[in-house]
Amino acid sequence: MNESIEDVLRKKRDMLYYNQLMREERKSSAKKEQKKKKKNVSFGSQKVDFKDYIYVPEEWQGLAYIIYFVLIPYIAGAIFLFLIVAGASYENFMLLNIKAFPIVWLIGYEIVAICLLVWILILYLTYDDEEDDY
Repeated sequence: MNESIEDVLRKKRDMLYYNQLMREERKSSAKKEQKKKKKNVSFGSQKVDFKDYIYVPEEWQGLAYIIYFVLIPYIAGAIFLFLIVAGASYENFMLLNIKAFPIVWLIGYEIVAICLLVWILILYLTYDDEEDDY
């Protein structure tokens, strides 16, 4: 009978110790989760730097951005006119008034804008936000 009382006491002590360990573990895991939530950055608040995506010389940044802003849409518009409107025929392409710079640029601008919006949508859909783990 004496052993059974000691066993009961030992079990109670073990359960008390186990509960204390579990409380500490819960507290530490809650602190870790709070730190993770603070570190997580939403998709919209991320820092965007054009240098990650296009080549820009340090001392010529302003000029490089202007050239990219003018040439990329113009080239995209000219390619669109050649492939879609002229049917990839050089003779038909030469019949178009390709010297109407604003029109060609605006067509290319719309194409580049659509491509960028689709790219941003794809990046948003593939963004891994660790907060949303249910």
